[in-house]
Amino acid sequence: MANGCAEAPALQSIADKVRAGERLSSADGVALYRTNDLLALGQLANSVREKLHGKRTYFNVNRHLNPTNICVANCKLCAFGRKPDAPGAYALALEEAFRVAGQNWTEAVTEFHIVGGLHPDVPFAYYLDLLRGLKQRFPHVHLKAFTAVEIAYFSRLTRLPIREILVRMKEAGLGSLPGGGAEIFAPAVRRVICDHKIGAYAWLKVHRRAHELGLHSNATMLYGHIESVEDRVDHLLELRRLQDETHGFLAFVPLAFHPAHTALAHLPPSTGFTDLKNIAVSRLLLDNFPHIKAYWPSLTPQVAQVALRFGADDVDGTVVEEKIYHDAGSTTPQGLTQQQIIRLIRDAGQEPVERDTLYRPVKRTGTSVDLQL
Repeated sequence: MANGCAEAPALQSIADKVRAGERLSSADGVALYRTNDLLALGQLANSVREKLHGKRTYFNVNRHLNPTNICVANCKLCAFGRKPDAPGAYALALEEAFRVAGQNWTEAVTEFHIVGGLHPDVPFAYYLDLLRGLKQRFPHVHLKAFTAVEIAYFSRLTRLPIREILVRMKEAGLGSLPGGGAEIFAPAVRRVICDHKIGAYAWLKVHRRAHELGLHSNATMLYGHIESVEDRVDHLLELRRLQDETHGFLAFVPLAFHPAHTALAHLPPSTGFTDLKNIAVSRLLLDNFPHIKAYWPSLTPQVAQVALRFGADDVDGTVVEEKIYHDAGSTTPQGLTQQQIIRLIRDAGQEPVERDTLYRPVKRTGTSVDLQL
């Protein structure tokens, strides 16, 4: 490492462990979060990123679909959920959901990212029909759908085991799970920010069952609210333990909390310094996660670009009509074009690689897609 690490003895011993391929401890994670030597931290994380991926930076052509924002939960962190009679509340009928998914659709799209609220009156059959209908209309598009919170809610509604819910969804066309709903695993923090959501045990159980069924998933952490450094480290290590067990996580996505329009609006927003630190620490602690994602709707495209030198190797995708962060006041675009993402990556000195949801390279011939299996 450069001289920055020599000036930070606490980082020097950690850097030695990283170079030797040794796993970092909880105390190491806390020390990484407490350092103010961001450039040394970023350089260390980037060395791991380049060892794994070189200059390759991944993206995909995807579209978000949110079937409803009506939600029985009342989480203080959320600006997206609505009560049924609240202004702006909506629930898409199946044909409307199919129409929205197909708006401006071309064969370039390889993924639908589907998440929504916990609607009190929509039956489980609706979600199965949604998956089947999308698969029939867009057979080559991967369906990454429903957070662990939603899966657990379906289980409660139907009184079916989580495994059975996932089996039925997989049969209907579910391809993988997004990582949302993890927030911070610390129980005391969850009681404040998302006391209506499932706890850490249930979130991890859903992903464990998904992995057992051959469904890959992502994982997330929401930072920048009332959590401590120790809470963040404990969260990351819980994910690392499950990944040791199942090897089913594809990517980790650190998510910056946006307080605007939430019950926690009095909290200050995250800074770029904190955003980059979370990317770097994640890359160093999660040694068994293949990918760290700089989710540009949360970070802004500009910070996501810098994050590619701080451990991130993925910027997510074109997204198209992101709602959850924008309801919380995000001023980023609601989507980027494929060419805008490619330019963003190249301007950061990286090599853009289009992927599908499972990180298989995508080769394009005109408007058709050829997965390099």
